[in-house]
Amino acid sequence: MPAQREWFEKDYYKVLGVSDSSTEKEIKTAYRKLSKQHHPDSGGDEEKFKEVSGAFDVLGDAAKRKEYDEVRRLGPVGQAFGGGAGFNANFNV
Repeated sequence: MPAQREWFEKDYYKVLGVSDSSTEKEIKTAYRKLSKQHHPDSGGDEEKFKEVSGAFDVLGDAAKRKEYDEVRRLGPVGQAFGGGAGFNANFNV
């Protein structure tokens, strides 16, 4: 799964109000609390609800969270090395 540009711009841990060392259970608890609070059907802010849901989509999935943490650790510099075309020289021997 390729990292998304948004991962460089958003701190999903901050969105959920948890630290980057939080457990899966702590992340899920924070998500449930915030999603209930901001759910549009309960008079909450739809944009905030979408932001919270997006954060949980990444942090609530162990594989996505690992990739997100790695991308954030490397920063935008790591992105510059992706997407190369490769080396395809045709040598006549």
